[in-house]
Amino acid sequence: MRLGPAILLWTALWLALITALHGTLNLRWFAPKTRGARTEKFGVGFLPVTCHLTCPVTDFINKNVEGEGFFQPMRFSGWPELKEMFIGRPEEMPASFILAPMAIALREQGVKLKIVYLGHRDGSALMVHKDSGIFQTTDLRGKTVAVPGRYANQRLIIYRELKKAGMGFEDIQLVEMPPPDMPAALLSKAVDAIISGEPFMGQTELDGYGRVLWQAKDVWPGFISCVLAVSEDAIRDNRAEIQKLVNGIARSGKWIDQSMDHRMDAAEFVATGYYNQNPRLLRFVLSKPPDRVTYSRLGPLRPEFEEIEKLAKEAGIIDGTVKFEDYVDDSFAAEANALTAPAFEVRK
Repeated sequence: MRLGPAILLWTALWLALITALHGTLNLRWFAPKTRGARTEKFGVGFLPVTCHLTCPVTDFINKNVEGEGFFQPMRFSGWPELKEMFIGRPEEMPASFILAPMAIALREQGVKLKIVYLGHRDGSALMVHKDSGIFQTTDLRGKTVAVPGRYANQRLIIYRELKKAGMGFEDIQLVEMPPPDMPAALLSKAVDAIISGEPFMGQTELDGYGRVLWQAKDVWPGFISCVLAVSEDAIRDNRAEIQKLVNGIARSGKWIDQSMDHRMDAAEFVATGYYNQNPRLLRFVLSKPPDRVTYSRLGPLRPEFEEIEKLAKEAGIIDGTVKFEDYVDDSFAAEANALTAPAFEVRK
């Protein structure tokens, strides 16, 4: 049975009208593309390490207080994937926790980023096998030490400690290794010492075969490994959102440090809901000792970054062609630093 031309015409017009309405109301086809407008939550990159703990804690608190988070936490398994996403798709993930020397090096390479806040302080340890004869830095001479990578600040803390002992990189054998692989390497004695951010160092201690040679907090107080970096376009176009993110990181960090109960609560909900780890491990590294890693005083300070710059240049990690004001935007810190911890308790 053939349909008349009029019926076909009205059918086509009706379908076009329904499609246009769907596109306008649901898909926002014709919404004005104003600078800074977003239709989705922006992504924030993180790894499942204690240096990045404030990212999931901020998200968790916001979801429980406000009903939903205002950004999308994006978990990565390693630095290469995180870095590729951050520099290659900033429109999707304009902010990320990243290694401090890596951020400086990327800025030297022309990547448009700024460090706006810190992720943590301390939270690293140099671990040796409990049966080893290594009891001081000079005992590392001729030994194999695993570090996370070229741009890890753990590489700099070793360089700094070797200098104190009158030694240099030439006196040890440095190997690069993903932190999750380090505990097994130490257990099998494939390497003599390992260092990275937590919780991987704590795992060796908790499981009974690792021994702390020194903690970052004891040899380089206030040690900074990871920072919160943001693309310059996001700072320009969505400043209010970035300020809200920095404020959230500041407040959640103070919440974590407010009490041991908060630390244990964070260990539970972050391990199970964000890191896919056993909460036992996070509970250990957030309490043994309590100041193993801290999350207060997260504003970026010039003298601290200038020391990182100096050491990184000496160690051949960066060229030294950029300065503090080139890679840091500390204008978000004043407001964030003045905030207090949220009045939030986890329902038990």
